[in-house]
Amino acid sequence: MAIRIVFGADEARRTILRRAPMYRVEATPETLAENARIWGEPLSIEAVVRRVIDDVSARGDAALADISRRLDPSWRSTIEVSRAEVDRARASVPRDLIASLEFAAARVRAFHERHVPRSWIDIGPDGANGQIVTPIERVGLLAPGGRAAYPSTVIMLAVPARVAGCDEIILCSPPGADGQPSAVVLAASRIAGVDRVFAFGGAQAVAALAFGTDSVPKVDKIFGPGNAYVAEAKRQLFGVVGIDQIAGPTETLIIADAFADPDSVAADALAQAEHDPMASAIVIAIGRNVATAIAQAIERGLIGFERAAIARVSLERRGGVIAVDDLATAIDLANEYAPEHLALIVVDPWSVLGRIRNAGGVFLGDSSLEALGDYVVGPSHVMPTGGTARFSSPTTSADFVKVTSLFGVNEAGLRTLGPTAARLARAEGLGGHAAAVEIRLKERTRV
Repeated sequence: MAIRIVFGADEARRTILRRAPMYRVEATPETLAENARIWGEPLSIEAVVRRVIDDVSARGDAALADISRRLDPSWRSTIEVSRAEVDRARASVPRDLIASLEFAAARVRAFHERHVPRSWIDIGPDGANGQIVTPIERVGLLAPGGRAAYPSTVIMLAVPARVAGCDEIILCSPPGADGQPSAVVLAASRIAGVDRVFAFGGAQAVAALAFGTDSVPKVDKIFGPGNAYVAEAKRQLFGVVGIDQIAGPTETLIIADAFADPDSVAADALAQAEHDPMASAIVIAIGRNVATAIAQAIERGLIGFERAAIARVSLERRGGVIAVDDLATAIDLANEYAPEHLALIVVDPWSVLGRIRNAGGVFLGDSSLEALGDYVVGPSHVMPTGGTARFSSPTTSADFVKVTSLFGVNEAGLRTLGPTAARLARAEGLGGHAAAVEIRLKERTRV
């Protein structure tokens, strides 16, 4: 296939870099046909999710069984995976892979231990104020199945939850043909400190975690990626339960100059495109010759590529190469696009870093490839997608705690702060607020 090359910033904005609004979830004809087969009518993604949520909230485990049988022939009547099953799964995983999972978990743990939020209290003449940091009591994690198993996602979510001090960590992951999640996912769950595992996923998992059923405990916050149905379920249930983010398909934007090796850049683009047909692998090349060389390298890389069928669809629909004249234009486009992953494969990436405002993660130079960040560098690979890096951040241990503000005003503070507070309250038309302050000031004056 010929990789498309777009020339100039304006054309890039109209084509490759143009985003559909995340709130607009449009079902393809294939999706509508599949939903008609499953549900008896061509429901939209939003309608399917609403039906699932309503059913699970009303009927609990019975709804989970009915929905899961419709969607997955591997449904097991006992949805919780026992600790013995987890142990057997771990024992079946090759030792070198177990060692790799343990190495990754240690790296992730060391990173997140550096910035766990801490409580603080400031005591002064007016009394005390501060913040009390409390771990979220019970969290639910989603580890996708389907096209691939993702033990790395289990580590990237469960380890910071454990570092933050959550009391209980629940994992939901779809079963394979044997009726349970991937053995390597189960092994990762034990290494990362997950307490309980359930063998189902999708929108029904989000609903079950949000409401609780006889089998599945209700959680306080849900974390983790998933397909369009999972994203829509998280959107609809926000406020019923805490939600980490509403994630869209994964995406990478690579800025490459004449010093970049075209084959390495192509390998990084293909590594992104192999995730999913909806993934975005985009390269901004400095100069037309660089753009052409990288596009040709991607075309060569597709030959014999293991997941070429998925990567081709991804590149055709949502990927490609953009040629611009200078690095400044490339940086402007990157900040506008606000990618999940931003790779700077340029001669001096550190000199560029200060000009980057919007990205989930920045990968500096040829050695800092995204594939390392996905597994073993330390920061979580669960990052904001769909342009939400303009206002949100990757998952950290801070996402697994909540903050309570502390107010400890003493008598001197009441006398100092009270008159101003009462004056502001009356300016807002809230006489009751003012009176609550003034009655205390009068009592202290009489004494």
